[in-house]
Amino acid sequence: MKQIERATWQDVEEISNLYDELNDYLATHTNHAGWLKGVYPTQETAQVGIQNQELFVLRMEGKIVGTMILNHDQAEAYEEGRWRKVLKEEEVLVVHTLAIHPSYGGRGIATSLLNFAKLYSAEQGIKAIRLDVAIRNTPAQVLYEKCGYQEVGIVDLGLGIPELVWFKLYELLLS
Repeated sequence: MKQIERATWQDVEEISNLYDELNDYLATHTNHAGWLKGVYPTQETAQVGIQNQELFVLRMEGKIVGTMILNHDQAEAYEEGRWRKVLKEEEVLVVHTLAIHPSYGGRGIATSLLNFAKLYSAEQGIKAIRLDVAIRNTPAQVLYEKCGYQEVGIVDLGLGIPELVWFKLYELLLS
């Protein structure tokens, strides 16, 4: 049974381990996301997400197997997106750090988290969900499009990492 809830301080170590195990996996396989162990995501990513009450976890059989951060933080480059609606910051929810434990890939966990984001957004009166994805992260792009997100542009997020320059912007309108 899948259970999605806000992460708590007791979850920090388990989330940090998930991030490390995912980054170890990405280091030895095709790293579509471009994430690096010790760079992103890290234990600090989890701590900030919990502190701001923005980090959600998906548990299966008591184990955290997926995470995401939901907030209103749109990178400056989002201004270049061809958004289908002009919305105020508080009307938009942004998905960050959608991470699935490598042992649990292909089980619909990412889809469950995105479906939760949609329900959560509707409850909060949000009008659109937005996100960005590395241009070479084709598996994630396929997932987002399958979940109804539409591409609205390609931008440089200004991360200063040569392998992570271009990102596709996606949007899901809710109302």
